[in-house]
Amino acid sequence: MKKTVRDIDVEGKRVLARVDFNVPLDGGKVADDTRIRAALPTINYLREHGARVILISHLGRPKGVDDSLRMNPVAERLSQLLGGGVMKLDDCVGPEVEARLAELPAGGVALLENSRFHPEEKANDPEFAAALARLADIFVNDAFGAAHRAHASTAGVARDLPAVAGFLVEAELKKLSRLIEDPYHPFVIILGGVKISDKIGVIDRFLDFADAILIGGAMCFGFLKAKGIDVGASKVEEEAIAVAAAALEKAENSKCRLILPKDVVLADAFREDADTIINTVDNIPAGWMGLDIGPAASMEFVREIAVARTIFWNGPMGAFEMEPFSAGTRTVAEAVASASALTVAGGGDTVAALNKFGLAGRLDHVSTGGGAAMEFLEGKELPGIAVLEEA
Repeated sequence: MKKTVRDIDVEGKRVLARVDFNVPLDGGKVADDTRIRAALPTINYLREHGARVILISHLGRPKGVDDSLRMNPVAERLSQLLGGGVMKLDDCVGPEVEARLAELPAGGVALLENSRFHPEEKANDPEFAAALARLADIFVNDAFGAAHRAHASTAGVARDLPAVAGFLVEAELKKLSRLIEDPYHPFVIILGGVKISDKIGVIDRFLDFADAILIGGAMCFGFLKAKGIDVGASKVEEEAIAVAAAALEKAENSKCRLILPKDVVLADAFREDADTIINTVDNIPAGWMGLDIGPAASMEFVREIAVARTIFWNGPMGAFEMEPFSAGTRTVAEAVASASALTVAGGGDTVAALNKFGLAGRLDHVSTGGGAAMEFLEGKELPGIAVLEEA
């Protein structure tokens, strides 16, 4: 167990908090503030206990300074959520930043500029990390979504400062650990999205102790192709077919059932107004692509979800952003939200689907970190967690 902000005296201290404010923007405004809201408990705790709160995050994937990816819209939304008073800085290191932060009062909040404007951030450059560390007395990591990255602001800075977890990271570790250490059975995993390679580590691990793994999304076509089924023009991660075949073979010798869709919604083009048909997976016409699981598959998945006592879901069942291909994801989301089980979901697209269908608040835990959650569940060490002090 890692130390948290509760375990360290923050009164009067400068606290550098790594948060995950990598949020979608639309027209210069924050389009979805879920990640900002997720950091509020830690920010408010630090303020209430007299800390000088210095926040740092990345935003997007800039190649150097990019005015379209400045943190100003984030600062504006954060200020609204906090009731005002956020000091927005134009850089994240340097004498000018240090001078401005010297004016920050106890209980005040400052937001540094996009950390990835500096290439040294992703390189975990020791000098850049040391420059960040000079801004503060304590480091708090509350950016679970970036905890699998060994960057200067997630891991490097902890070489020079006492480092503890924020409340979001604490909650993520507790909820995700339940899935590994003591899950209630039946334990059902639901996986979707595009890439098998992103999820094969989780599939391999959970074949050892889950009861069923339900595979939807485009990744199901790699498994179907590994079984020798012609999937037409469906999207297939060709380089992952061999690992899909290995997972199918492992499942044959496992108590865990790996369940693929029986039918799919097919389209003649990747467009919302495309012509569509529903066919069984062994009857996909040439030139047609699968863009959602079909009604028979949806109902089979619902039956598995209904009897589960622990559920982990990562990845949509299809191209849910387009209405003709949203039914599978919606059906699974509603089933998970209604389940009498410990329900945990993770991943940006999964969160987007839950928000679209108004169901996020009905799950026990919705992880803010898709990649980090998957790596944690695989059993990998997360650099941003490893550097934190043990309780």
